Amino acid sequence: MPFLKKPLAGPGYIILNILQVMNIIGLLAVIAASTVMLVKTFIISKFFFFDAVSHVITASIAVFLIVSELSLFHSYYARNWPLLSLSSGLVALGMAMVVLGVTLLGNLNKQATSQKSLGLPFWRIVISSGIIILVLGVLNIICNYIFRDPKANVTAREIRALGVVATQSRPSITNPAGLSTGSPKPYLLNRQNTLPSYHSHTEGRASPPRLPLKISSPINLDRSQFQKFERSKTVARPSEAYHPVYSEKF
Repeated sequence: MPFLKKPLAGPGYIILNILQVMNIIGLLAVIAASTVMLVKTFIISKFFFFDAVSHVITASIAVFLIVSELSLFHSYYARNWPLLSLSSGLVALGMAMVVLGVTLLGNLNKQATSQKSLGLPFWRIVISSGIIILVLGVLNIICNYIFRDPKANVTAREIRALGVVATQSRPSITNPAGLSTGSPKPYLLNRQNTLPSYHSHTEGRASPPRLPLKISSPINLDRSQFQKFERSKTVARPSEAYHPVYSEKF
């Protein structure tokens, strides 16, 4: 639906920002659910260590995704986690949220985190957090493909951050055949900025010298230093007696 890209850029800015707020709320719910299961695991389960580590990892991933959504360290994410940066879409974020939702709902099958062990109020927190984050992950993936514009090299994150202006903020990168290569990648931009250039930055190039080249004579030439190499004008002819023909007779 290419003809819908421009009309959807304005509403996409509003919808994606609302979805961003919902993402943060859903990830906070994941942290709360992981904390509840962590406490209950210490109380009920005998082999609590590895279960506790899994809950800590789940909560840490949720915190990491919240920081990426808030754009607190955008340069760090652009350099080390490009799939969560502005140059990438929302697919990686959506898939991570789906994995978190499946992990939370999968923990409800354990005895330590069952409805009987957690209690109905805490069990509702866990199951609602899992369902919410799972649905939000699917919505992020769907919205990424709806609001992105691959022809203009604009991702859904850029639409969320800049709106319609995003279509004019980044140039497209094309190969020699004239085909678009998609969004500019960070490693391509780094290579273009760091590799040395062996071409002149001036518009006109100097013309090659014409042949033959005219080379000037040495300055302050002292000809006396070459006199010993010059031939003498009076050269005496050697005696014929020393010729090898005459020497053989003796």
